[in-house]
Amino acid sequence: MSEPQDIDTRLVAALWQVVATHGWPGVTMARIVAASGVPAAELRRRCPGPLALLRLHTRVTDQLVLAGTIPGQPGSPRDRVFDAIMRRVDVLQPHRAGITRLLEDLRRDPLLALLLLAEMPRAMAWMLEAAEISTAGLPGLARAKGLTAVWLATLRAWARDESPDLGATMAALDRALDQAERVARGLRLDAGA
Repeated sequence: MSEPQDIDTRLVAALWQVVATHGWPGVTMARIVAASGVPAAELRRRCPGPLALLRLHTRVTDQLVLAGTIPGQPGSPRDRVFDAIMRRVDVLQPHRAGITRLLEDLRRDPLLALLLLAEMPRAMAWMLEAAEISTAGLPGLARAKGLTAVWLATLRAWARDESPDLGATMAALDRALDQAERVARGLRLDAGA
């Protein structure tokens, strides 16, 4: 059996391959086994269902962004958030076909969309941690929820942005951060962050 990280990477790649080909409704554990080469018993142990595969994707993405974080990084908090979010986009890029297909499928599956939306602030809290911005207490929760809105705006732009330099994605992220900063100032959440 491969190393745990290798298995996680294979499962995530298989998830997006299956979604790109069959859409979210076509995700079956048999297809994941076939695409990943991970035995069914191991898949069951790690991910008992398709939603667990989406959670695995989020966790692997968070870990990859955090692994690229340099402690004590220079720049303003905004610059560090911009960097963390763009690194997250870079992690998604190899799975673009599957992720954009899922985004289309979510329009017809509002329950799944709501579930994923409810889980997103946890991932965004890790992006704030990557940017060395506090996620403690109610202000931290508010920051994570605000960054969720920034992420969703960025993700929508990324889904339409086919340019090699992702210029439209970066511009959308910049605009969303402008709006988030205005809201944060109004709520006094920007002190030191």
